[in-house]
Amino acid sequence: MPDKKKITLALKRGASCVGCDIAVVNFSEKLFELIEVADIVFSPTLLDVKYDDLIKMPDKSITIGLYHGAVRNSDNEEFAKIMREKCQILIAYGACAHLGGIPGLANVSNRAKIFETVYKKTFSTDNPEGIYPQTEWTDEKGHKLTLPEFYDEVYALDDVVDVDYYVPACPPTHVMNMQILNLIKGWVEGKLELPPKGSVIAEEKTLCDECPRNPGKGKKIKIDKLRLITEVEPDPEKCFLEQGILCLGPATRAGCGAPCIEANMPCRGCMGPTSRVMDQGGSMLSALASIFGVSENELELSEEDIEKFVSQMKDPLGCFYRFSLPKSLLHRVVQDK
Repeated sequence: MPDKKKITLALKRGASCVGCDIAVVNFSEKLFELIEVADIVFSPTLLDVKYDDLIKMPDKSITIGLYHGAVRNSDNEEFAKIMREKCQILIAYGACAHLGGIPGLANVSNRAKIFETVYKKTFSTDNPEGIYPQTEWTDEKGHKLTLPEFYDEVYALDDVVDVDYYVPACPPTHVMNMQILNLIKGWVEGKLELPPKGSVIAEEKTLCDECPRNPGKGKKIKIDKLRLITEVEPDPEKCFLEQGILCLGPATRAGCGAPCIEANMPCRGCMGPTSRVMDQGGSMLSALASIFGVSENELELSEEDIEKFVSQMKDPLGCFYRFSLPKSLLHRVVQDK
């Protein structure tokens, strides 16, 4: 329980689309309830603040910090460490901080290949001298300019600093934010204890377990072909997988409120796996193997079995590891020397 009735809150982004900042704005009128118990002392999106303002704050002077975005460069890592120093509680907020998120798909490549594509091979690039960005450059008058170092791979927040809690999703939904709000209010008022360190603020069941289209809960599904959602008009009352449409509900944590399902779109997997699953992509492969009638156990799958249904997908890695590649068993695609 905090020492005083009002706590302080800070938000900082790393490699992010800023969607998580907008998710905080989407507290809507409930934002006033948050402000009743928490002063927002740092948020470049919401307030007129500078990075120096954060750096100058005393260590542990911020009660709760929300860091969203992956760690893609040295600037992201530096401010992740600063947030860790300044905050008593640091939360990985959103899929990118939690698991690497969409930026983590860059782990299919590396810095050298990305720079070569962007600064040499892109059709619109006019760079005959092949100049790449440098971390330091000094002009003829001795003025030094610097850029953050672009890392060879993408990291989740807990790969570089200690993290207290995780809030998944891309971005966290209104349902999840209300859960966070109630937890913070209850803690400040002394009515609730914080969960154990390392907890994911979401459910421990899969999305299928709470999906409104799965009244049978555990019924067997058998299909012989996968279809893109652009190829069919999905029945809004029927399970996507029953219709042959890839949905990552069987391998994805519940707790988001299923807004995609409510909008007649299949789950993309942004909540990540439950704690009982080692690898989200492997879990989904196992589910698909069962649905195709190949095997109930991914450990029994032959390469031919896997190819049987993976060949029906245009981008298997992007489907199974869209939000979790940096924290998966794969971690990254091995590059040829």
